[in-house]
Amino acid sequence: MSDDTKPEPSGSTESEESRHSLSAELDELQSDTASVQDLENAEAWANALIKQAVNEAAARVKPYDIRDSKPISPPPDEFEETSTAGGQLPDQLQSQTTVKYSESSEASRVKDPIAAPYIDFDNVSIAFGDRKILDEVSFQLGRGQTLCILGRSGVGKSVSLRILLGFLKADSGSVRVDGQDIGSLDELGLQEIRRRVTMVFQNGALFDSLTVGENIAFPLRERGGLHEDQVQQLVSRMLDLVEQSDTADRLPASLSMGQKRCIALARALAAQPETILYDEPTTMVDPIMGRHIGDLIQRLKLQLGITSIVVTHDMRFARRLADMVLFLDSGLARFFGTIEDFLNCSDPHVKQFLDLDAYVLPVPATK
Repeated sequence: MSDDTKPEPSGSTESEESRHSLSAELDELQSDTASVQDLENAEAWANALIKQAVNEAAARVKPYDIRDSKPISPPPDEFEETSTAGGQLPDQLQSQTTVKYSESSEASRVKDPIAAPYIDFDNVSIAFGDRKILDEVSFQLGRGQTLCILGRSGVGKSVSLRILLGFLKADSGSVRVDGQDIGSLDELGLQEIRRRVTMVFQNGALFDSLTVGENIAFPLRERGGLHEDQVQQLVSRMLDLVEQSDTADRLPASLSMGQKRCIALARALAAQPETILYDEPTTMVDPIMGRHIGDLIQRLKLQLGITSIVVTHDMRFARRLADMVLFLDSGLARFFGTIEDFLNCSDPHVKQFLDLDAYVLPVPATK
């Protein structure tokens, strides 16, 4: 398939034709006989059609105030909506539809009606006995973004992940994933959330009695719907992705901690999640493996649009990966914002954390 043989998508294309065209592109993308160039072309064109459909939908939808779900009537001259003809390259499709408010508009207004938070922590509190672990902690994360949760040991970073997965129930506040309130779900509802949001634990949480390949195949077999040869092909692809293809027949006990983390990530990816949570992914691994894990997380974001939440105390790791940063201290969210703003934050708790992270032991004077 070549670019000059594709019909150019038009802004006036009927929805049924768009669905047919997109379906054809995705079918080709999954074809076993397509060349690498064909796959790249099909993926680019499918992405173009998806973005065009999203932009056309955005142009037809009024923005909403997510706090009371009431339509906002933007003041004159503050709301602008424009559309241009289709048939452009994928990166140009982003400019087809523009929905924006002036800088003076209220902060509560949603600048993009489809950009509501995918993950929303709202005033979440939890205590173990008399000890307050989280005290009205709030943060939001959009699809495809990476959030790094920073702070000293014991401040509630990992607890936040367990609340998000429903393993712990918050004492107050709400947690929403794609609009669903985690606290209101029964066990079946939580299982569905855990299919979309998965976690890579510090120790990997691999089955000791199963080989690496069997560990990765486990969620695929549990889900069903695949022939065994398809399962084995997916296992092989996941191992190739994390660069651990030579470990398929080994038991977890023979792996290093870094390798276990990579295998755990491959198993998580086999379930095709929308979001992956990482609990201290670089703890107890060498710098080379730590960088490799960081590269994997970044690739998943850029190539697959995976949303990530990374609990870490490693500032070098956070600088590389984070779109947003949440800094926890003594149960409080001392900072939530971009990595750039975090590095320039004037909060004394944040400054102390950054100063100690940058501390270098003095070199003894030589005689």
